[in-house]
Amino acid sequence: MVLNQVTIPCIDYAESVTFYSSLGLILIVDAPPRYARFESADGSGATLSLHAVEEVTAAGVVIYFDHENAAALDRHVQELAAQGIVFSSEPQDQRWGWREARLQDPAGNEVCLMFAGENRRFPGWRVDGRRG
Repeated sequence: MVLNQVTIPCIDYAESVTFYSSLGLILIVDAPPRYARFESADGSGATLSLHAVEEVTAAGVVIYFDHENAAALDRHVQELAAQGIVFSSEPQDQRWGWREARLQDPAGNEVCLMFAGENRRFPGWRVDGRRG
């Protein structure tokens, strides 16, 4: 089984499409006012979809976007901040081995821009003990 995509709710379709486009995702399906799909710019085939709703009720949704290294993460955050995107936390090294910056999309979904390196798939506490 391979993860196909994640679909998240949005309230303002156009504002949400603009937001995720500004993060660097590539819009591949545009079916306003209800549905949009984006593809990762890295060619991995990973997709994220937006589905318009009246109200966002899903608590605890966090969308994670990994970067190739910590410098790329920091640079991306600086570029987005220069465009006026507001972050709830600037890039910080976390005790679990990731570097993260956090913000919210227009519907209030939490977005984490991060760099995890090998710790994403192979943390020291991985159940099977494998290391990358």
